[in-house]
Amino acid sequence: MVTITLIKDPDHTQRQLFDDWAGVLAADGRHQFGPDHTAHSADELREMSHSTDRRRVTWAAVDPQGTVVGAAALVMPQHDNRSQGLLIVIVHPDHRRRGVGTALLEHVESAAHDHGRTVLLAETQWPVGVRDESGEHFAARHGYAGAQTVLRSSLSLPADRRRLDAVLTADDADGYLVRTCWDGIPEAWLAGRAELSRRMSTDIPTGDLQLEEERWDVERVRADYERIAAMGRRVIDAFALHEESGELVGYTQVQVPQAHPEVAFQQDTLVLREHRGHGLGLRMKAAGTVALMEGSPATTSVRTWNADDNAPMLAVNHALGFVHDGMMREWQKVVAP
Repeated sequence: MVTITLIKDPDHTQRQLFDDWAGVLAADGRHQFGPDHTAHSADELREMSHSTDRRRVTWAAVDPQGTVVGAAALVMPQHDNRSQGLLIVIVHPDHRRRGVGTALLEHVESAAHDHGRTVLLAETQWPVGVRDESGEHFAARHGYAGAQTVLRSSLSLPADRRRLDAVLTADDADGYLVRTCWDGIPEAWLAGRAELSRRMSTDIPTGDLQLEEERWDVERVRADYERIAAMGRRVIDAFALHEESGELVGYTQVQVPQAHPEVAFQQDTLVLREHRGHGLGLRMKAAGTVALMEGSPATTSVRTWNADDNAPMLAVNHALGFVHDGMMREWQKVVAP
């Protein structure tokens, strides 16, 4: 029997409890991927819990000996998608098959209902060549349907500079410029960046996920950069600019945890539909990779995730030398209000 404890104060009175909660996520990552896992650090997760963009409620499953054996969270968007809730349910690998996961899931689903969240989402990850046991044996059994499959790919650094330079000097993007920025962007670009983020929610493959268009403005973009910095991450942006109009028409972002810069994480990549066909996605990713190698020599790998039906972006990754090394699946369950 476990006790499910709400973590209200991860910074002070429940700091150790929260660290142990984060430790369950890290243990699951090591179990799945070994040292190649991508779990956030406790400090990163603590900072994410302060976000006003997405409200996070967390619970720890504690056994009679006082050991945290399970971790759960409900993540609720605040600006848009107000019917959606992302459920995180993880049981420590040493304490599985004892009903802890089911107890946590029922607890989080009940909380989601109380918050009016009817589109419930969950994620599972696994290495290439093995089965998605968490999804097939747990999520599906509890009524969740696979809504999108995502491929994880990694690029070893330093990458082939000749290949990158060839991309950056190609003449297929006449009329466009690519620019990179570290740790923030010019004030004049904030509105354009907000529009790109909005279009990111409408212009990319989303499988069977029930997602609404996201609402972005200058203040939300500014707050996003502040949150990334507070997490202890540096950020590199590469933008495509349309010379004639001066508008931003594409972007990609890479984040580098300063405490552990060995692995960097590629975030969104988008080229607006009306400006595709000029190799801008490839050029932006190449420019971002060059900036990453020059500005963060301790980084030895950059990792990215893409929907398995996003053929153009997967082709860009292949052209740059990314290697497919992991899988992720988005699960969805729609419930009555």
